[in-house]
Amino acid sequence: MMIDPAILLQAYSIGVFPMADDRDAAEVYWVEPKQRAILPLDGFHLSRSLAKAIRRDPFRVTANRAFPDLLALCAQPAPDRPSTWINHEIESAYRHLHAIGYAHSVEVWEGEQLVGGLYGVALGRAFFGESMVSRRTDASKVALAWLVARLRYGGFTLLDCQFMTDHLHSMGAVEISQRDYLQLLGAAVGDAALGAGVGALGSGSGAAAELAFAPLAGRADAGSPFAPNVTVSGPLSGHAIVQLLTQMS
Repeated sequence: MMIDPAILLQAYSIGVFPMADDRDAAEVYWVEPKQRAILPLDGFHLSRSLAKAIRRDPFRVTANRAFPDLLALCAQPAPDRPSTWINHEIESAYRHLHAIGYAHSVEVWEGEQLVGGLYGVALGRAFFGESMVSRRTDASKVALAWLVARLRYGGFTLLDCQFMTDHLHSMGAVEISQRDYLQLLGAAVGDAALGAGVGALGSGSGAAAELAFAPLAGRADAGSPFAPNVTVSGPLSGHAIVQLLTQMS
């Protein structure tokens, strides 16, 4: 049975999200951490080694091009993670959220092979990161760097990372209390159109997500440093992304 999308989005709007004990778990439970990890969008830590890797453009990076495949890759076991919290019910729910415009992905490719990326939920000016995956060195870090550039361009104010990890901490994530998180969350989702039933969800994630995740095209040197395309699906180079992240920090 799939989680009702209206209930799922209402849960995000009050700071709650679903998890399962493992891939084949029959039940889903709801989580509300007392300490919340967030990545301040003006505090992203771009190390010299990561900046060098991004400038080399070792990967092709896209957005919302292969959401189901990226989600399935996140759900696969790995040597450092023999199981996953993404059970089949959660996978179905997020595939549906993507179909109706609320869940988004950043995919990292090596040739035609999907080797990393991340996905999450956008609501108003908040992005709730759900999972990252890397099958090549720096693949998930590259995806996160591109995501931050996209969210900044779209006018997002909150990047929720849920739980702190050493990986996220090294990239600028901080841990805050649930009380402080709810204040940031309220400001970020205040304009989101949430009502009763699936019919109220027709507007999708909102204007910020439409701007951040739209497959824009154009030249990176037109007008402001963000215009017309801070976008992972457009022609913007890794060198330009490094410049944007450096200028905006």
